[in-house]
Amino acid sequence: MDMLPKRDGNHVPLSPITFLPRAASSYADRTSLIYGSTTFTWKQTYQRCCRVAAALQEMGVCKNDVVSVLSPNSPAMYELHFAVPMAGAVFNAINSRLDAAGVATIINHAQPKVLLVDYEYTGLVTEAIKALSADAPKPTLVVMDDHNKPTGARMAGADIEYEQLVARGDPARYPPRVLEDEWDAVTLNYTSGTTAAPKGVVYSHRGSYLSTMANMIQWGLSNEAVYLWSLPMFHCNGWACTWGVAACGGVNVCIRSPTAVNIYTSIATHGVTHMCVAPVLFNVLIEGRREPLPRPVQVLTGGAPPAASVLDSIEKLGFKITHSYGMTEATGPATYCEWRQRWDALPAPERAALKARQGVSALSLAAVDVKDLNTMKSVPRDGATLGEIVIRGSGVMKGYYRNPEATEAAFRGGWFLTGDVGVVHPDGYVEIKDRSKDVIISGGENISSVEVESVLYGHPAVLEAAVVAMPHPHWGETPCAFMSLKEGAPKVKEEEVVSFCRSKMARFMVPKKVVFVDHLPRNSTGKVQKLLLRERARALVAAAANNKEQHLIIAGNPKATEAAFRGGWFLIGDVGVVHPDGYVEIKDRSKDVIISGGENISSVEVESVLYGHPAVLEAAVVAMPHPHWGETPCAFMSLKEGAPEVKEEEVVSFCRSKMARFMVPKKVVFVDHLPRNSTGKVQKLLLRERARALVAAAANNNKEQHLVIAGSSRL
Repeated sequence: MDMLPKRDGNHVPLSPITFLPRAASSYADRTSLIYGSTTFTWKQTYQRCCRVAAALQEMGVCKNDVVSVLSPNSPAMYELHFAVPMAGAVFNAINSRLDAAGVATIINHAQPKVLLVDYEYTGLVTEAIKALSADAPKPTLVVMDDHNKPTGARMAGADIEYEQLVARGDPARYPPRVLEDEWDAVTLNYTSGTTAAPKGVVYSHRGSYLSTMANMIQWGLSNEAVYLWSLPMFHCNGWACTWGVAACGGVNVCIRSPTAVNIYTSIATHGVTHMCVAPVLFNVLIEGRREPLPRPVQVLTGGAPPAASVLDSIEKLGFKITHSYGMTEATGPATYCEWRQRWDALPAPERAALKARQGVSALSLAAVDVKDLNTMKSVPRDGATLGEIVIRGSGVMKGYYRNPEATEAAFRGGWFLTGDVGVVHPDGYVEIKDRSKDVIISGGENISSVEVESVLYGHPAVLEAAVVAMPHPHWGETPCAFMSLKEGAPKVKEEEVVSFCRSKMARFMVPKKVVFVDHLPRNSTGKVQKLLLRERARALVAAAANNKEQHLIIAGNPKATEAAFRGGWFLIGDVGVVHPDGYVEIKDRSKDVIISGGENISSVEVESVLYGHPAVLEAAVVAMPHPHWGETPCAFMSLKEGAPEVKEEEVVSFCRSKMARFMVPKKVVFVDHLPRNSTGKVQKLLLRERARALVAAAANNNKEQHLVIAGSSRL
């Protein structure tokens, strides 16, 4: 038996990239991708990927070079998952939700030879490039314009646009590089890129291939599936679905933003059969529709398990939920809560409890277990004995890029240590009970409480700090900080701590609640009892829901006088700050504050940035309804006489270079002049009504609406 050697005909390196030429051959005329009015077949997608791979090689990209991309779910983002490895390079998709400092940290560490940037993020990357360390090599920049409606966007240092790469690539001269070793790196994904040194997780071709196959089998991504890209492709390469859709000859439906309108429109128009979502999207889907879908849609989710009520509501709409558990280091899902038919007869709360379990091992792994790390023995299958979840198999990462110490520490006794604490039930299903790494999963993003605590300890007044997850109706979880202060330290307010954190980390990591305590609860060994703090955080949320303060004073109501006073003070309705010298500064009217995704946005601050644009004469910013974020800023502007024509995209790009991304107006409307009352004040009530009308018109007609304001015919 041992004398039978491997041959080229019976031993080929496993790689998910092989799914693409197979799709081009077997499913040549099938639709591969839909993006608005753009449609490609699998033959066309393969040809485009070959051209991009050739162009990258012509640019000097070689084996193990990193090629990074910052983009939403676009055709180019999908193609690069194949084209970059076809050039022999390693593909790195950067989290587009990071700020400029976070992006710069990843670029510094990954040192990409080429960086491709979607037109929406040119301002962000421009700032990130400025923040690179002096000795960091500067990547070659490529701009990716919109395929349906080119904007003409460019950025300094970028001499080429993506479609030019497609056009100039010559596969005859630079054919796709042949993979010789399936252990070679295929992608590089980062677990973090903010306050701590990032961990770059390296995937092998073999591991990615097997993880793709496991996903197809255990979730049921089958022949001719229509897959909706509601999950960002930068999340573990879309949980391997980037390659899986090619393997099954399915259709990729790409949307830039996972709003309720975009999701339900795609489902109705294209017959979506599968989608992956973070739990944060469940409420968006529930609020966006009341009647059941005409056909079921399979949904793979991960992270914090949905509440029983949410699960019941989402499944009544026709979404069939599969709960999984994974991490970047496991090439996406490591377990699947494989559903048993007999569970369908159980009451809703029991079904939700079963579905919330993390499940059984992915087929790409040799094993998943829960062990006592002191003895490395498996815990009993009693659903009660705690241990650390460990995994082993080809789906586990190669290691951490340029971090041998962290790689060594991540493995023990032939197992990868997940850092998650769980139990094994008698039926073999694993369930997480706690996170030894104290990861908070907020809106699909992993937040390390240790990282947030390290920032808090940098505040000069902080003695102790502990951060735990606090339930949130929209994000699932958000950070809640418990702090004690040093003796003799000046009094610190919650707002000051939040502001301090915002200057040190990405905004989604900032604690949404800060609680000051005399001391943190500790056990007999001195460890902080975070379980008690989590219970207190949950109690705070429950108390707030039961005793919610009302801030609305209604004119003409006989109770208005009573409501206008509180605790011996008159409530004026203006929002402001007090400076260290005691001077007060108004930031906005209460009713003019825009609450977007839980973040408060001062319209005055956004307007002050807009007035910095050389062409702007007047500017007013109001809240515009948004199906996902609740509200987003909408800017109304008039231009100076004789000023050159300014496009909406230019204003948005200008704002992105000056402020946090969540504050940037999502809509810009040009008018001859702003509506004002007899005293000259801008009538924002009218503008808010017009912003709502824009949203309603877009939803009803799905086409561009022309808004006429104060006699203006100019948009």
